[in-house]
Amino acid sequence: MKLHSDSFADGHAIPERCAMGTPTGLGGNRNPQLSWSDLPEGTQSLLLWCVDPDVPTVAEMVGKAGVEIPVEQPRCEFTHWLLADIPVAVSQIAEGAWSDGVTPRGKAANPAAGADWPAPPHPARVGLNDYTGWFAGDAAMGGDWHGYDGPYPPANDLRLHRYFFRLFALDVAHLDLPERFTAADALTAMHGHVLDEARLCGIYSLHPLHRT
Repeated sequence: MKLHSDSFADGHAIPERCAMGTPTGLGGNRNPQLSWSDLPEGTQSLLLWCVDPDVPTVAEMVGKAGVEIPVEQPRCEFTHWLLADIPVAVSQIAEGAWSDGVTPRGKAANPAAGADWPAPPHPARVGLNDYTGWFAGDAAMGGDWHGYDGPYPPANDLRLHRYFFRLFALDVAHLDLPERFTAADALTAMHGHVLDEARLCGIYSLHPLHRT
């Protein structure tokens, strides 16, 4: 099973057009192009998960003037994209097909229901990303954030963030998921149904140390 992107090379930087944040403000927030091949026999659906495992655990340090977040600070995961029940006939996602620009308070769960979505390229169930929790209580940005929203690591974080695009081949056509689902829900539902996995890793940082 193979996973490829025309938007960035494995182990290399994700471009600003695919990031939510840049050194000067908001980025293009376009989902990267992805394509895959060599699915195992018996695959009935696919699940895509983009996760950053390098997120600081001390929120009070994020963006604090005169403070740098040390590399050795304990880290946690942050989901940036979650698509379930991707039909097995689909073999690629075009750049910008699922996200093109930042939508305050998040995109709607159903792409067909809101003008803030590009035209969806194929059927899929769209999960919540972790900007939902990050912006909770923010009057301008709070809401349910569905689909892809790209990298926006703290500019004062000394750690170079990694973004893993993980594609799972499943032996079921549909996962048993609630209407409003998270990565934790998806990982639980697909337990025992994973036939194979392929992954890509992109890197991104807003710290000047990593942008020279």
